[in-house]
Amino acid sequence: MTSNAELHARRQAAVPRGVSNSLSVYAERAANAEIWDVEGRRYIDFASGISVLNTGHVHPKVQAALQAQIQKLTHACFQVTPYESYIALAEQLNALAPGATPKKTIFLTTGAEAVENAIKIARYHTKRSAVIAFAGGFHGRTLACTSLTGKVQPYKAGFGPMVPEIYHVPYPMPYHGVTVDDSMDALEQLFKADVDPARVAAIIIEPVQGEGGFYAAPAELMRRLRALCDTHGIVFIADEIQSGFGRTGRMFAIEHSGIEPDLITIAKSVAGGVPLSAVTGKAEIMDAPVPGGLGGTYAGSPLGCAAGLAVLEVMREEQLLKRSQEIGRFMSSRLKGLQVRFPCIGEVRALGAMVAIELVKNARADQPDAELTKALVQAAGRRGLVILSCGTYGNVIRFLAPLTIPDALLKEGCNLFEQALEEVAGTMPVKATG
Repeated sequence: MTSNAELHARRQAAVPRGVSNSLSVYAERAANAEIWDVEGRRYIDFASGISVLNTGHVHPKVQAALQAQIQKLTHACFQVTPYESYIALAEQLNALAPGATPKKTIFLTTGAEAVENAIKIARYHTKRSAVIAFAGGFHGRTLACTSLTGKVQPYKAGFGPMVPEIYHVPYPMPYHGVTVDDSMDALEQLFKADVDPARVAAIIIEPVQGEGGFYAAPAELMRRLRALCDTHGIVFIADEIQSGFGRTGRMFAIEHSGIEPDLITIAKSVAGGVPLSAVTGKAEIMDAPVPGGLGGTYAGSPLGCAAGLAVLEVMREEQLLKRSQEIGRFMSSRLKGLQVRFPCIGEVRALGAMVAIELVKNARADQPDAELTKALVQAAGRRGLVILSCGTYGNVIRFLAPLTIPDALLKEGCNLFEQALEEVAGTMPVKATG
């Protein structure tokens, strides 16, 4: 039997260190919210492959759709000989996108491709070049996406000059004293000191920051950004790659704010684990580039589109938007209970099943505890629970359990997390009240 240690030795010899691993555990098979490694050990998955598996590992409907498709067609290239599933999935995403304006969708392969194409479309539509993003945001690892990303380590350091005409402003973080007014004031200052708004093609924002630490943008910010974009003719791009497809209890997280973005970038859970991404947006903007200006050899593959159609069917049949809200309420309650016992939990954040805790020293927001966070990921892994860290300072634990997870596994996973926290942080006496 191949062991985790043997595979890890081979991995170190064959794969560059720039591709990191959260755990030295090698997956062999999985089902719904459980993974088994090559040694036969079982893990509860609170990571979902970084929010790719909202419908769980190997969902039977997704599996059946892939099996049926692979018997008929695996590749044709939509730009050469198109196929119906691409159109059918585009029609459904157009209907699901918020707002009454007619929509169109292009399919791609990765989240970074979706972001790159959204920027291209916005630039072509506006005939402008500058783009505004937010500190702490994550938009991918290609050069343009890295430039948009608001975090230097490990994404920007050492990779040379970034793409020009990209600007960053603060993202609201109440826990750290950054308000909506701070963000909007920074934008106004940017327009005074660095870039004419008439040169700005797009503002891109995650409605809930993913890698940045699961901070949710207040509805007030989104409304004010929408108004600012309307005033200056700027394209509003909602990056829903991690927050979309039911993760926050709505199909798209931006729905919580009640505004209509111009473009939405989509990936991760859109196809249940099959590489697929999309840009869905207002038809007038999407139609701006000339024929041949958009596309990709593998973009919108028959397998990806078949899986995507199955995912939407699962979401409807299993009421996963409602389930997301239930998971979020349960996990928030459990984590806030732990917050009383453990001063290292500075804040519990949740929007639907997009849940996180921020770990700090001395119960102080200005003292992030990245070392404790790293230790907690490993301690959980030793107990059979897969969790992820994130955050600008590496001190946030994010929870991304599949929306299909049974209650029993959800509770078991929370129990394992509590045990891991007790190991690395130590049980603290409950403070007396009254």
